[in-house]
Amino acid sequence: MKRKLITLCCVLSAISAMAQTPAPCGPVPTENQLRWQDMEMYAFIHYSLNTYTDEEWGFGNEAPKLFNPSSLDCRQWARVCKQAGMRGIIFTAKHHCGFCMWPSAYTEYSVKNTPWKQGRGDVVRELADACREEGLKFAVYLSPWDRNHKDYGRREYVTYFRNQLRELLTNYGDIFEVWFDGANGGDGWYGGANETRKIDRTTYYEWPETYKMIRELQPKCLIWNDGSDRGDLRWVGTEAGNIGETNWSLLNHDGEVTWPMLHYGLEDGDSWVPGETNTSIRPGWFYHETENEHVKSLSKLMETYYKSVGRNSCLLLNFPIAPNGRIHPTDSLRGIAFNKMIHEVFKTDLAAHPQPIPKGRGVMIDFGKPTAFNRFVVEEDIRYGQRVKKFSLEAEVDGQWIPLKDELVENGDGLSTIGHRRIVCFPTVTATRLRFTVTDAKCEPMIKRTSVYLAPELTADIPDSGEKRSSNLHYFFSNPKQMMIDWDTEQTITAFRYLPPQESKEGIVTHYSLWASSDWNDWKKVASGEFSNIVNNPIWQTIKFEPVKAKILRLDADRLSESDRMAFSDFEVIIDE
Repeated sequence: MKRKLITLCCVLSAISAMAQTPAPCGPVPTENQLRWQDMEMYAFIHYSLNTYTDEEWGFGNEAPKLFNPSSLDCRQWARVCKQAGMRGIIFTAKHHCGFCMWPSAYTEYSVKNTPWKQGRGDVVRELADACREEGLKFAVYLSPWDRNHKDYGRREYVTYFRNQLRELLTNYGDIFEVWFDGANGGDGWYGGANETRKIDRTTYYEWPETYKMIRELQPKCLIWNDGSDRGDLRWVGTEAGNIGETNWSLLNHDGEVTWPMLHYGLEDGDSWVPGETNTSIRPGWFYHETENEHVKSLSKLMETYYKSVGRNSCLLLNFPIAPNGRIHPTDSLRGIAFNKMIHEVFKTDLAAHPQPIPKGRGVMIDFGKPTAFNRFVVEEDIRYGQRVKKFSLEAEVDGQWIPLKDELVENGDGLSTIGHRRIVCFPTVTATRLRFTVTDAKCEPMIKRTSVYLAPELTADIPDSGEKRSSNLHYFFSNPKQMMIDWDTEQTITAFRYLPPQESKEGIVTHYSLWASSDWNDWKKVASGEFSNIVNNPIWQTIKFEPVKAKILRLDADRLSESDRMAFSDFEVIIDE
């Protein structure tokens, strides 16, 4: 992609020969944050004991002997990620279950006590080496929550946590990011206690001291954390793969963070904290065989790209590892096709010589003849701050100027914020000229690039996950927290599937109990537990259980999110034919 410097400031244009450095406009990024923003896309790798228990969150008591992959190949992971356009990999060195994917000196709950390589293996080492061989950057995810450790919730665990972090930051070369999950405290094995432990996430981990250690050991490393102690990067409030169309790379250094702040940033924030958009190529973060047919389609991945990289963010795309220790072929082929499509879309810039508009904040692009296009790219020079609040696009068609709107903007309003990169998508238009105008800005805008492209039409491909709908079941609510499903005749039931609301967090069932009966009097509990991470990642939840004969199922919402009334988008019952 060609880069063109276009200064949209009348004063700066007049004195450009003097080569004066513009004054910053509000907070500006650090050199580490600038390097990170230029990465644009990098991969998550989720792999742990959860892969072998078919769970998203382990409880902490899973047996290490389950970890014995037949053909683990970190070089395959790195090659696939590189071919998919990723410029680095963040690896789940320890997830919530507490199992360590490296031979930590501070716990027996690690790969050193597994059959894999007779306990002499180190997945973190193999992946770090593979990344460097492929020219990729390497980073680690270390879950603050540990459902295995006996001291979680006590001061001793914080020392343990820091000791493990020190191992990762000193033994595996340069680390470009440390990722701390926001899930903190709850039920767990905790060394056999089998209880619920709560912590105050704002004080328990003593983040300032931990941050100080990170910056001393890895001065070029960025910290991802969305708690009250600000890291260098922020969560965007969803795992669906999108950030707000309005996206400021700013937050306040102190105070609580609300969901709108995470998703849209804060226009007048006092600190530079850009958003990192994380999502998985599958519905879940860990591998599940039932999701082999639900890998994100090429069109969905492109939409994710436009709503992340194209909205002043970086995309963190997850590739789960299958039980054999490799990325599944469907995932790898889809990722590679994704990268090829990005290059296809942006290979030819149609804006040869954009000219500044006299006495205005903008540029005019004259194609010289009627030209078809459907993508517009604009970038600010964020070294001097994020300045543009709103802008407009207009195309001259048959002598008439018509406004162009971003078809991916949910509310259909005007175009707002640019930042590192903004990609505007609209239906194909054939025009002679294109006019880009900054209509509102915090300071004089510093635009360093404008480009125009014609993206090819995508052919139909595999449907996205979540499109399947259940058959016509008879159900009713006996109370706001209880749903009943019944049939005319007794059925052999093997599983129940629940899809939470997709547009709101209200009424999502987070903890459930499932009961079966054939006569409305005698009830048998067939399953109960927690839908792990369902609020942040509202995907299909499948409850499997031993086959049971029943005419009625009863789903009790033992705990709900942000409401006293159960809600759902869809549900299914799996019947043994």
